[in-house]
Amino acid sequence: MDRKSQLTEPRRAHSMIAQYLCRLTNNRGLFISLIAAVLLLAIPAFAQTVAPPMPDNASAKSYGDGWECNIGFRLDENACVAVIVPQNAYDTNRSYGSGWECLHGFRRTDETECVAVDVPEGGYLDPSGERWRCLRGYIEVDDTCQEIVLPANAYLADATYASYGSSWTCERGFEATGDLCTAIAVPANAYLNGPGYGQPWTCERGFFEQAGLCEAVAIPANAYFDDATYGTGWKCDRGYAASAETCEFINVPENAHLDRSGNRWECDRNFQKSKGLCVLNN
Repeated sequence: MDRKSQLTEPRRAHSMIAQYLCRLTNNRGLFISLIAAVLLLAIPAFAQTVAPPMPDNASAKSYGDGWECNIGFRLDENACVAVIVPQNAYDTNRSYGSGWECLHGFRRTDETECVAVDVPEGGYLDPSGERWRCLRGYIEVDDTCQEIVLPANAYLADATYASYGSSWTCERGFEATGDLCTAIAVPANAYLNGPGYGQPWTCERGFFEQAGLCEAVAIPANAYFDDATYGTGWKCDRGYAASAETCEFINVPENAHLDRSGNRWECDRNFQKSKGLCVLNN
């Protein structure tokens, strides 16, 4: 059907419907129902007359209504314009977007050009093909890759963590002091901790840190060493209670027993403490 026929057919149908409605004006209910039906039928016909025509270099869609641009053309408003593929690019065969993409190793600068990715010395082309990264042992500074200068007693940090902190790490037994790695002074009776532990050294068992040194724990009679990081460094044996720096024997009164800790006493069941004794609970 040509364009003229598309415009003439809806008009002819509207004329026939109008003549038929005139004959039904005496039946108001039927007339109103028919008016509603006519409007529903007329809307698609009207929409068909105002739909934009298919432009050049387009084809009807293989499914659904409408049209789409042919391969080698892309949609620009209501027209299909030719895709102009610049140098160092390839045609995407898509009717949307620019219609082309830059080749691997090139990047888009505007809508008309693909320029080569300039990889500096000490760098490599990213797998995306659109940017570059620095090799291990180099760090990005502006548009260059500068070699990392390691201080004595240091090694390159893992690449995963280098981007968040220093690009190098001090060897065991050394700690970072500015741009240098200085030896850790480990006192007698202490050992080095692992990296990231916090304090670089810890006192050996039987010693406690005091003023940067590791002093031996003086364990009194009837006591044993306690390696907790707090307290005196020792605990009294069962049946003894701490008093200053000694462990004194616990005199358990009648009707009493040592508690779970073993370093105190408590009254038996049905007895209560009163003036250091256990009296019957009346």
